[in-house]
Formats: sequence, structure tokens, C-alpha cells
Amino acid sequence: MKKIHIMKSALITVLGLLFSSALWAHGGAAGTDTDQCKFELEKDHWIHYTAYQPQAYPAEEFCGNLPALNTLTQLVFDYQDIRYRNRAVEFEVTKEPEGTRVFFEPAKKHKSGTVVLSLPNGLPEKGKYLIHITLIKDNGERLDAHMGFKAGYGEQVSTGSLGLYALIILAGLYVFYLSNEGFKKKVDELLGKAKDV
Repeated sequence: MKKIHIMKSALITVLGLLFSSALWAHGGAAGTDTDQCKFELEKDHWIHYTAYQPQAYPAEEFCGNLPALNTLTQLVFDYQDIRYRNRAVEFEVTKEPEGTRVFFEPAKKHKSGTVVLSLPNGLPEKGKYLIHITLIKDNGERLDAHMGFKAGYGEQVSTGSLGLYALIILAGLYVFYLSNEGFKKKVDELLGKAKDV
């Protein structure tokens, strides 16, 4: 009976770890306090950014690393402040460090609060890029924000994700250790031999 209770507890823990990874998206905190995919246009006023490469990576979101080159790339910006819907915003993407313009959208108002910029041919070459966002205030003042990202380096797994996967594997091995007498006996023998050395 105790063995079943331990197995249930371990299973619940593993499932909890699996589903908690969704909470780690964009930095691991509620709101945007640690969100790496945002621009601060004015103090405490933000635009959130997400990138998609639907032909190469359907249903995956990106931020600081776009893995594929020369494929449809969509940059999506969501205003987190309703007042930006009544102000003109300009978007530009440049290849760095040269500053070569890859994409440009002239300043205009986006009443829906979401802007989707489509680069049909994607990004042309591997390297660093910079997104420039310019907000034009009612008095004509221009506020600039920038965010860098890389393209063409393939999919990269974060160290946090690797740690989570290692923890899940260890939890699975521990459950197997507790539930399988033969495996438990072999592990205990190996540990006993290791102690003697």
C-alpha cells in the first residue's frame, strides 16, 4: 500500500512539473515582469513581441532566436497599453552590425492593438538583427525602442528546459526504482559497491 502511495505521489509530481513548464513561457512569472519579449516604449508602458515561422515550425513561438532563414516569418506585436491604439507606430528590422534594412512599415495607427508584420521571404542570412519601434506622440515627439534577436542558428533548447527534462527523467527513474524489485536490487548492489570503493 505504501508503494502505491509513493508511486502516486511521484506521478503527481512529474505531471506537475510537466504542466508547470507552460507557466515558464516568457520568463516564468505572471504578467510581464520578467518577460524577455517586450519593448518599453515609455516608462511602464509596453509592447509585447512574438515571432512565428509557420512553414518551418508550425505552432511554435519565438522571441530571441528565430531558427530558420528564407521562410515566412511573422512578427506579432501586442499593445499592452490601450493608448497606443490612437498613436502612430513605425516598425523596422535591420541586419546588424551593418544596419541594413530588411523590413520597414511606415508609421500608422493600429486600432486593434495587435500588429502582424509579415516577411514573406523571412530573414536573408544568419546573424544578429534589431527590431526598431518608433512611437510618434501627439506632439510629434518620437520615442524609440529596440530589441535584438538572432536568426538562422536552428532550434536552441534553453538551459532551464534542459534542467526540467533532466529532473523529469530522474523522477521517472526514481518511480521505476521504487516499483521494480529487480531494478531496485541491482541499483542497491551498485550503490553498495560504490560505497566500498
